[in-house]
Amino acid sequence: MPTISAIGGDRWPNSARLSSTQAGNGVSTNVVDRGAAVERPALLTIVTTVGATPTCTYAIEGSADGTDWWPVSYADPATPDTGAVATFAITTATTTRKILRAAQPWRFLRVTYSSNTNVTNTTDVTIF
Repeated sequence: MPTISAIGGDRWPNSARLSSTQAGNGVSTNVVDRGAAVERPALLTIVTTVGATPTCTYAIEGSADGTDWWPVSYADPATPDTGAVATFAITTATTTRKILRAAQPWRFLRVTYSSNTNVTNTTDVTIF
């Protein structure tokens, strides 16, 4: 799987695509490398298209070295000060955003899709 750089900072955020119309179970097609910008927040955006009886479970995972992965703390935009690391499910065609909190010790980011039934995912991350 390719690793794509998305170094935030200066005047503009930088975005990278983790998955483009990815269906099925497994890790995202790409891994994002945010470099040394660990003090910066990020925004994960998942756009889904669905078929009959859709469901997909998501795990947002980070790594310091691209080998050892763990859950990344995220927050929903409606409650940005309430962090979570649990998996979450999407069961409709929608756009979902998760705030990836600043000052977490991950350099690399991926999303693992599981229990996927009839959901196609396009996932981007923007580093600020």
